[in-house]
This record gives sequence, C-alpha cells and structure tokens, in this order.
Amino acid sequence: MKRFPWMLTVATAAALVLLIGLGVWQVERLRWKEGLIAAAEAAAAKPPAPLADVLADAGRGDGLEFRKVLMVCRGLATAPYVELQTIHDGTPGVRLVSACRPEGEAFTVLVDRGFVADTISARPPVMETTLPLVLVGEFRSVPPPGALSPAPRDGRFYVRDTAAMAEALHVAGPLRPEAVYALTATNPEFGALTPSAPPAAFSNNHFGYALTWFGLAIALVGFYVALLRRRSKKDLS
Repeated sequence: MKRFPWMLTVATAAALVLLIGLGVWQVERLRWKEGLIAAAEAAAAKPPAPLADVLADAGRGDGLEFRKVLMVCRGLATAPYVELQTIHDGTPGVRLVSACRPEGEAFTVLVDRGFVADTISARPPVMETTLPLVLVGEFRSVPPPGALSPAPRDGRFYVRDTAAMAEALHVAGPLRPEAVYALTATNPEFGALTPSAPPAAFSNNHFGYALTWFGLAIALVGFYVALLRRRSKKDLS
C-alpha cells in the first residue's frame, strides 16, 4: 500500500487557502467599490453649494469627489492657462487649465475651463484683470502621474500633473490637490471652449474576479479528490 501523499496534501491545502483568501479579498473589494460608487452618485446628485459649505461637508467626512461647487474666481476669464492634450467625445484637442484663488480662501485650485478642438487655433485672451467670475464647478481627484508619463513640451501637457501645472502657472502658496472642472462657461464669448467634466469611470469587476478565485479553489479540491480516488483504486487492484 502506498503512503499517504502528505506533500501533495500540504501543497494543495496551501494553494486552497491562497485561492479562498483571494476570493474573499475580492468580495471585500466589491463591497468597497459599491460603497464608493454609491457615495459618488450621492455627491453628484447634490446641487451646487458655496465653496465654504462644500469644504465643511468634506471636513465632516462627506468627501469632495463629484461635489458641485459655487465659487468666485477673479480674473479667471483672462487668466493664463496651460493646455492638456486629450480627446473629448472622439475629437482630439486640449483642455485649458488655469489657477484660481477662490474669493475668501487662502489656497489655490486648478480649474479646468473646458475643451477646445485641435481644429480651433484661437484661444481666449490673456490679460491681468480682477473681474469676478461666478463659477459652477465639480471637484475631481487627480491621480499622480506615472513614472513613464510624458513630460510637457512647449506649454502643452500630456498628463494631468497638478504640481507641474501649478509651477508652470507660477502658483505660490497652498495648492489643493484636486481639480475643479468648470460646468459653466468661463468665456461665453468664445464658444469653442466647451466646459465639461469627464464621466465617472468606475470599473467594478470584483464579482467576476471572486467567482474566478472560488472556481479555481473548487477545481483544485476536485482535482485532489480525483487523484486520491485514483491512487485508492490502484491500491485495491
């Protein structure tokens, strides 16, 4: 009679624990992602609120992501900007990003003023003014650029790099890490500049991943049982 396959059993048990652990982790990630999506949808459904109120809500744990905000940016319509290469609704072009120090605040935030197609060479004027502009915008978090992200060239960026953009715009003092996407026109006279915020892009494949890991665990158990039965039949014959 052959000895019991202890090594195979230990290896199978270790692999089984790993597969089940990965499946449980994906279930936990599923719950986290569903909570994140629900919070984002709730934030997006709220009407625009004054900046001070939005920041106060964020301080109480509501978060800023997708919150619509009302703020006053002096001189934003004629402020300097950097261009961010992008594609909007299938059309290549650039987004114009300017710095804004909201009225009554001590920090600066980068405002995405909107999209201009590559077929348009004109741009809004740049000059120093203090005319107030009431802006409706939407807060979005900005992931840090990757190590292989292309560097800006000739004032045009190819990845949203908050720190580098702020440096190019000569921003001094505290800077918010988020971006504010304009939802109302900063330059109504320049119709080629289209204000918009990109759609939410949440991938939620964790349920499928969990099924995959649990399925592999079941397959492993079936393989192990089949191997033991085969060895048992050989011992009886």
